[in-house]
Amino acid sequence: MRVVWLLLQSTHPGPTLVVSAATCGLGIAASLAAIDLLVLVATVLLGQVSVGLSNDAIDAPRDRAAGRTDKPLAREPGLLRASWALSVVFGVLSIALSLILGWAFATAHLVFLLSGWLYNALLKATPLSVLSYVIGFGMLPSLPALVASDRLAPFWATCAGAALGIAIHCANVLPDIDDDRRAGILGFPQRLGRRTAGVVAAASLIAGAGIVASSAAASAMAVAWAFFAAVAVLAAVVCALVMRGRATRTVFRIVMLAAGLLVVQLMLTGGFTT
Repeated sequence: MRVVWLLLQSTHPGPTLVVSAATCGLGIAASLAAIDLLVLVATVLLGQVSVGLSNDAIDAPRDRAAGRTDKPLAREPGLLRASWALSVVFGVLSIALSLILGWAFATAHLVFLLSGWLYNALLKATPLSVLSYVIGFGMLPSLPALVASDRLAPFWATCAGAALGIAIHCANVLPDIDDDRRAGILGFPQRLGRRTAGVVAAASLIAGAGIVASSAAASAMAVAWAFFAAVAVLAAVVCALVMRGRATRTVFRIVMLAAGLLVVQLMLTGGFTT
């Protein structure tokens, strides 16, 4: 059970569950049949577990050298082989499951999955690190759309997802920027610096919510702008905390809360599957 718990921690359970829950919500909004919704969520969940495990497996030598006691694979190098094996197994399972929902969805999901692996393996320490988040989260609204109608989500929904990805990427690294720089990880947020990255995260949240609100159906306009206002308030809190030098995990949690509101906003406004 201890081994299972350590490996579970290496899957990045928080972000994994948030992305899976967002996918479930968008699938419900797309009026998917129960079995299609189940396969959709299982596919994304397995893929995110694969990405999370591979991330910690790739980073294990660097985390161990930096004394990262919060990283299970850095503390327990004997688990590294199991982590690699499981990351591949879960990735293959997610690809196999995706085929049940058709080739269009399977192709889009493969792009979604590979964006995460590409970040872990190649882009994390480069200025292009943000590209993986733009592609991955930009593709997210299209996953249920392709199951529902065999068509990609509208361009505005893709842009909203991409903006959300930028916000999450910047917020996720804020507390570790100094350590990352010392370790030679100079991705997009690390090059911006803590304050600028925090402001970019907040601005991206506002941009994403604004795109959704301005594209909402007329019947949902009031609700859409109410959610925009809520996201804007949370973005302002993020800016205030970052400017005061308090770029802690709390900032990331606030951004994830705002991301959840943005997803609900997208669900309630309608039209992203047509």
